[in-house]
Amino acid sequence: MLAKTTSVAIIGTDARLVEVEVNQSSGVPTFAIVGLPTKSVREAEHRTWSALAAAGEELKRSKIVANLAPGGLRKEGTHFDLALAIGVLCAHEKIAPDRIEGWMFLGELALDGSVRAVRGTLAAAMECRRAELRGLICPTGNAAEASLVDGLEVVPVSDLGECIRILKGAAEPAPIAEYEAACYDEGEDLREVRGHPQAKTAIEVAAAGGHHLLLVGPPGSGKSMLARRLATVLPAMDTEEALEVTRIHSVAGLLPEGSSLVSQRPFRRPHHHISLSGLVGGGTGVAHPGEISLAHHGILFLDEIALYGGYILDSLRTPLEEGMVRIARAGGVISYPCRFSLVGAMNPCPCGYQDDSIRNCTCSERQLSAYQSKLSGPLLDRFDLQSTMIRLTRRELMSEPAGETSVEVRKRVEAARAIQMERYGSSLITNASASKRMLDTAMYLTPAAKIELSTAIDGLGLSGRGVDRVVRVSRTFADLAAKESIAAEHVSQAIYMRTQHAGPGVAA
Repeated sequence: MLAKTTSVAIIGTDARLVEVEVNQSSGVPTFAIVGLPTKSVREAEHRTWSALAAAGEELKRSKIVANLAPGGLRKEGTHFDLALAIGVLCAHEKIAPDRIEGWMFLGELALDGSVRAVRGTLAAAMECRRAELRGLICPTGNAAEASLVDGLEVVPVSDLGECIRILKGAAEPAPIAEYEAACYDEGEDLREVRGHPQAKTAIEVAAAGGHHLLLVGPPGSGKSMLARRLATVLPAMDTEEALEVTRIHSVAGLLPEGSSLVSQRPFRRPHHHISLSGLVGGGTGVAHPGEISLAHHGILFLDEIALYGGYILDSLRTPLEEGMVRIARAGGVISYPCRFSLVGAMNPCPCGYQDDSIRNCTCSERQLSAYQSKLSGPLLDRFDLQSTMIRLTRRELMSEPAGETSVEVRKRVEAARAIQMERYGSSLITNASASKRMLDTAMYLTPAAKIELSTAIDGLGLSGRGVDRVVRVSRTFADLAAKESIAAEHVSQAIYMRTQHAGPGVAA
């Protein structure tokens, strides 16, 4: 008998419907899975038979062929187990076909019959709703995650036996525990950072417009401390952003235990020895999102950025422009979203004390040139804001923290983001990520601002990208001031922030 169930294949952060066809016939007892399955999928044979036995379903071994269609789509992961097991039961006439029609099945089977949580459940639930299926039957550990998708019936199952009883109408599904959004973390505050008023302004502008920021200063000047505070002045994610971030972390298998929703903006800080696949995604075997995708709608902080491999850093150039990384694999191209704010921190020289007020720099010109050339011109050109942080004086170090709190700064950032949402029609688009056409409609440069920009083009030799970046930052300064037009002072502030750290290889 031929039976059909439905599951999904996870491609990048998306899911595609997969029809699981199970045919049972007489012959030498075998269990063949076809349709471009990886080893993890083919191993479902052993898990399926053991789980069926544990559920009390002793079936006569026969010839079984399971086809995962479409056949040209590579199938990875262990989440096909539940669909295969239900298909085998239906093919043996243990479950009526109409009882499984319209349901999507997702889950890994343990040898004792329990159903384990899997990656990518949120993406699967979105595809289930898009395909207008009846609902999703998934592991209890993934049910709250799947329930984030409105208008979708989700049935949690803890073991195969429970799933069978529910499908036969002998049991009712258990209620789904409601997810709890995490509270906003107020553990760190911008007010704790002493001094550095210009760097704090850069932090505010970066948060308001989604711009990339480079912090340069001697060891202990507070670069890392300030970068961490950027997360505290960013506005909270809305529902659409939270679902996008959660979907990426779900596919990566990184959802925190007991949590179904990533409610805070990510702050990723990879080590400088990270591999290329670890940073941009991919890898051997099952593909995975990289750090740049895990930082989607958040911050990617590269501390001591000059220590990262040159090819590693240059791999960021295209994702920074497009907000998407595309990885070519044998089975096709996998895409991961990666719209994030890049924050880099570096010393001014190898010893760290160039232009320091107390310690002398011991670096030769050759060492200095080699160190600063580790960041290519095209990459540096993508930093909208650059801030030089100097050693604090004794008075500043001994004084009580002063200045605005993260809450106060965040209010201005939220107001600027609200202006951008109204302008671009989406909370996902900022001044930094808006298309050129969108930006052109929002420029509103005053005559004095145009003169200021023209002077900078001639005097500083700004490139085409440089002009574009200055205009975007100018627009953010105007939004923070709640001004419709970009004034000359906004342009001059943007130019200063872009060219504040001028060294070998730094592009205007």
